[in-house]
Amino acid sequence: MKKVLIANRGEIARRIIVTLNKMNIATVAVYSEADQSSLFVKEADEAILIGPPPVAQSYLNMEAIIAACKETGADAIHPGYGLLSENARFASRCAEEGILFIGPSEEVIAQMGDKMIARNVMQLAGVPIVPGTEGEITTLDDAVEQANRIGYPVMLKASAGGGGIGMQVCHSDEDVLAAFQTAKGRAKAYFGNDSMFIEKYVESPHHIEVQLLADQHGTVIHLLERDCSIQRRHQKVIEESPSPFLDDTTRHHICMAAVSAAKAVGYTGAGTVEFIMDKERNFYFLEMNTRLQVEHGVTEELIDVDLVEWQIRIAQGEKLRFVQQDIAPKRHVIELRIYAEDPITFFPSPGTITVYEKPVGEGIRVDDAIHVGSSVSPYYDPMIAKLIVSRDSREEACGLALQSLNAYQIEGIKTNIPALKEVLSHPEFRQGVYDTHFISSIRQSQRG
Repeated sequence: MKKVLIANRGEIARRIIVTLNKMNIATVAVYSEADQSSLFVKEADEAILIGPPPVAQSYLNMEAIIAACKETGADAIHPGYGLLSENARFASRCAEEGILFIGPSEEVIAQMGDKMIARNVMQLAGVPIVPGTEGEITTLDDAVEQANRIGYPVMLKASAGGGGIGMQVCHSDEDVLAAFQTAKGRAKAYFGNDSMFIEKYVESPHHIEVQLLADQHGTVIHLLERDCSIQRRHQKVIEESPSPFLDDTTRHHICMAAVSAAKAVGYTGAGTVEFIMDKERNFYFLEMNTRLQVEHGVTEELIDVDLVEWQIRIAQGEKLRFVQQDIAPKRHVIELRIYAEDPITFFPSPGTITVYEKPVGEGIRVDDAIHVGSSVSPYYDPMIAKLIVSRDSREEACGLALQSLNAYQIEGIKTNIPALKEVLSHPEFRQGVYDTHFISSIRQSQRG
């Protein structure tokens, strides 16, 4: 592999460039007209304009990306996360053109991209799944009948969904009647697929995910867990590892369940199995992300591994150089996602950065793609940076995280930094006592 095209943008494009430079592999960036002055475009060895700002006309334009790959003579494409990273058709088109796709096979992507198929595969593999429907729910009457069979509360979910889109908690028949068509419509609009299914809603849930690496020679290992329970609107905001909620026995069982899940589908590359866990620490398969996660840096700092490098090495057929017994946490790590958004309403806040000073120091890592003068576009996800802090203990990591947020200076746009400080300062968070409702509950208590 001599040259890699990065089919992504922003901070993840910069992150991938760092590893490719370290490996002496040439880099190609693709960019939209809105991103022509972005750092990742300047830092790549080559850069190709692929379209106007809307993602459908640029970063989701498969043929434009493949044309750029052929024009520059790139051997492979790294999809990053989001955009085309979990698009089976894109992986297939790469194969058709003789371009190495840095990720699992199109068959695995397709299987795990359909939540109903994924549930059935996991059930056969002995991985716990949330009680729910075994097939698509097509009518409103069927939805009500199945919800009553499972027992309220239930969660309506889009089979092709992600990021909380097409999801709705229902506590009664009336809720199902009110939500079903709206959820189907959103799923159709966002994913081109309005298939719905229903699961039992897990109350007081914790969101635990397990990072995996799997080579092409049959070896699958887990790289421990990340706790992603601090969320707003089903989107992760703070991630940490080790999880303060898990005991050693549960940690072992959930990590080995993730390994079983990967083996069941013949997974290769870096991937993540996500679980939902109730307050009694019963865990259930949620989904498998067949790509690099936004929060991959938590694991990198936890055990000193470069996940992007191992994605590339595995794609080239290399064997893993470590075994499961080698994997142990070396410190406590917390990641905070910095969003260009109003800290009260969480609405996006596009604009031009007029002041940008980020924290520096031992145990502080910032993955970003902005500078003074950067324009935060309304066309793309509002996440502008990730602050990752590491310390020997959780309490020390919490302290460094708060200290780092206080040192962060961003002007010209609104950010969620005040909301992050609020969470980090809360006594229950400091004690490790939280679930996915934590942010909404503290906001509700403030209003009440």
